[in-house]
Amino acid sequence: MAVVNLIGSYNHALVALSMLIAMFASYAALDLAGRVTAAGGWTRAVWLLCGAGAMGTGIWSMHYIGMLAFILPIPVAYHWPTVLLSLLAAILASVIALYVVSRKKMGASRAVAGSALMGAGIASMHYIGMAAMRLPATCQFNSFLVVLSVVFAVLISLAALWITFHLRDQKMGIGREKLAGAVVMGAAIPIMHYTGMAAASFTPSGMPADLSYAVSISTLGTAGIATVTFVVLGLALLTSWVDKRFAAQTLELQEEKLQRSEAYLAEAQRLTHTGSWAWRVAGGDALHLSEEWYRIYGFDPENGPPAFEKRRQRTHPEDRAKWQGAIDRAIAEKSGYEVEFRILLPGGTVRHIHTVGHPVLNASGDLVQFVGSSTDITERKHAEEALRQAQTDLAHASRVTTMGELTASLAHEVNQPIAAAVTDANTCLRWLTRDQPDLEEAREAASRIVRDATRAADIISRIRLLFKKVSPQRELVDVNEVIREMTILLRNEASRYSISVRTELATDFPLVMGDRVQLQQVFMNLILNAIDAVKDVDGTRELAIKSQREENDQLLVSVSDTGVGLPPQQADQIFNAFFTTKPHGTGMGLRISRSIVESHGGRLWAADNSPRGASFHLTLPTKAEAHGGA
Repeated sequence: MAVVNLIGSYNHALVALSMLIAMFASYAALDLAGRVTAAGGWTRAVWLLCGAGAMGTGIWSMHYIGMLAFILPIPVAYHWPTVLLSLLAAILASVIALYVVSRKKMGASRAVAGSALMGAGIASMHYIGMAAMRLPATCQFNSFLVVLSVVFAVLISLAALWITFHLRDQKMGIGREKLAGAVVMGAAIPIMHYTGMAAASFTPSGMPADLSYAVSISTLGTAGIATVTFVVLGLALLTSWVDKRFAAQTLELQEEKLQRSEAYLAEAQRLTHTGSWAWRVAGGDALHLSEEWYRIYGFDPENGPPAFEKRRQRTHPEDRAKWQGAIDRAIAEKSGYEVEFRILLPGGTVRHIHTVGHPVLNASGDLVQFVGSSTDITERKHAEEALRQAQTDLAHASRVTTMGELTASLAHEVNQPIAAAVTDANTCLRWLTRDQPDLEEAREAASRIVRDATRAADIISRIRLLFKKVSPQRELVDVNEVIREMTILLRNEASRYSISVRTELATDFPLVMGDRVQLQQVFMNLILNAIDAVKDVDGTRELAIKSQREENDQLLVSVSDTGVGLPPQQADQIFNAFFTTKPHGTGMGLRISRSIVESHGGRLWAADNSPRGASFHLTLPTKAEAHGGA
């Protein structure tokens, strides 16, 4: 007797419903993929599991409604534990899908592996679901159609992953592209299901079906499955929409805060004349240039970041080597750099810039970029120059005042060689007017005249230098010679008060790079202060000037006296401007002297002597050290 297969038919309404559910589930998958991608940490895991649950439920529901749409002329029931197993397979396939499409990148290998796993999960769901059927018939499968259905499952999964990955970043709203993708996916997914259904053929069996743990699905049950599916997917979409809306609002607030912060930063940079920047080491391309940086350097932001060569050309020609050298050292040493230089704007304007750069290394320790700031310090430089000029003017005024007070003493210093020259001239005349002129004696007298006149001229020249107002001129100076000049110039002032002046000058004293007139003023101030401190004391009146070479290539000069000493409780104030213990003092001598010494790279300080008096000590760098710090 021939075996006759059971002929089944489809409920077209349920087929349409299954496809509608497939499209709805596809749209939910596209939306949930975006939420999983945007989330992080434990929130990402929650979205992944909940999204997979909703998406898997949708796929499973489409599958079962598609099975219920197939009508056989015999009663059919379903083994519910097996049905649950098929649901778990659908959820597992959804977990794989959401995990793959939520990664930052989806290469070909990851897409193929993901689609294979997802397709296997969907095929497993289908055939596990069919294994749950309980009916008085045997089921046989067409091997070719089974394989074809699995291939369809993998290919459809690959297409679904590609569509979902590229449409996951859609913003608020339904989105036409997302809706079109859902239609395509929803129409493709049932292809696998109905191919798998076509692979099955049923023949009547004389054995009754095992209905333990089996349930039959009525029309009401079908409607319930569809309703629950729509509710689950709807809740998932609603939750996703609310979360997306909240995230959008949070992002808007963050963007507002960021815009305010950027506005505050831009205003702060404008007020401090500081521009921020970042540039790549390879090629020197600018990665970031702030608005203030463009203003400082005179570039137009609308033209985009200037190339490294243009930035270099804007550096003042005289400072390019220094600027480039600082950068080259920082690159070679992978260290930060700090340099002051000038830039020359197209209109001829010169600006002084102070730049600080910080290196940025990658995980391998390679230098990739520098970030830092450039500050326009032109106003500060002009202020410093004005201050230096004011100090020079004040020092000149102080010298003129001091020299005015020493007029009588200086006149005596000049008068001595002049008087000696006059005496020698008269002597020379007497030797020449004799009946027999003594030419040798006359020659010696003439030589003494020349020496005395030269000495008077030297004194006058030194005095003129002290009176003359010129810009500081740095040259190699013999400090011992300056000390001797000031000692000679002020010798008569010391003699007036019976003060003995003793000098101990080192013989191996090297030259220093400095301004001769300014150093003369320092020693003149210190010697005059010592004379003022000693002239009214009872007992020994002595002034000692000592020079020596220190171990650290510094020159040390000390001016000590046996006078009244430093003012009690005010010793730390004597270098302050306008502080004085003299009835007619200006309080600027020591302040000016310290400024001059510090401008030469040295230091000036005071200390008490034992048992009485005070000492003023100053250090100056040698020629080599002065050049090294320039």
